[in-house]
Amino acid sequence: MTSSTARLRTVLITGASRGLGAELARLYAEDGWRVIACQRGPVASEGSADRLVLDVADPASIEALGQSLQGVAIDLLINNAAVRGDTGGLATLEPGDFLDVMRVNALAPLLVTRALLANLRAGEHRVVANISSRAGSLAEGTLDDDDGDYAYRCSKAALNMATVKLAQDLKGDGISVVSLHPGWVQTDMGGSEAVVSVATSAAGLKAIIDGTGLADSGSFRAYDGRRVSW
Repeated sequence: MTSSTARLRTVLITGASRGLGAELARLYAEDGWRVIACQRGPVASEGSADRLVLDVADPASIEALGQSLQGVAIDLLINNAAVRGDTGGLATLEPGDFLDVMRVNALAPLLVTRALLANLRAGEHRVVANISSRAGSLAEGTLDDDDGDYAYRCSKAALNMATVKLAQDLKGDGISVVSLHPGWVQTDMGGSEAVVSVATSAAGLKAIIDGTGLADSGSFRAYDGRRVSW
């Protein structure tokens, strides 16, 4: 690492190979940040991001990431990597699938945050942004959405509680932690009927993240700025 890159504001994004993660990486690079883009598959030297292999389903991979980034100040961590899992409802719920979704969507953000805690403490902006979903809101998640994705909904509800707990635990370090709803986004996960473009969602999320301070820590907001009920 050169001294010039060390002085840049730095963001680490999980699940950055495509969709929302890739667009967030592009926006932050365009804004002059050093971008550490993590992805499960093989990495290629392309664009302006530093690309690292990370399988968030594997605790050893997460630990290795932390070891490889020792001494690197990170101003912003975006826990974006997620999987959908089965959508068939109670009749098709499978223990293995359910636990796989919980491992990636709820546990991994906690493990990644813990692995990079020293890096975040060394940063300046000091924000952890957990990409959650309104589907995980107990108050709003089923108001206009009756998909049978038990695992995904439960995992995002768990992630929201993780946000609240992290916000409490990391307040003394000056680290803000927020849950963010990206909208129903036109990605592989969102599907062809989704109504929010990747560009619109990512731009809205970035605006919220960039304005986040300790007063906002522990909150749940949508990409358009609306407060989402827990």
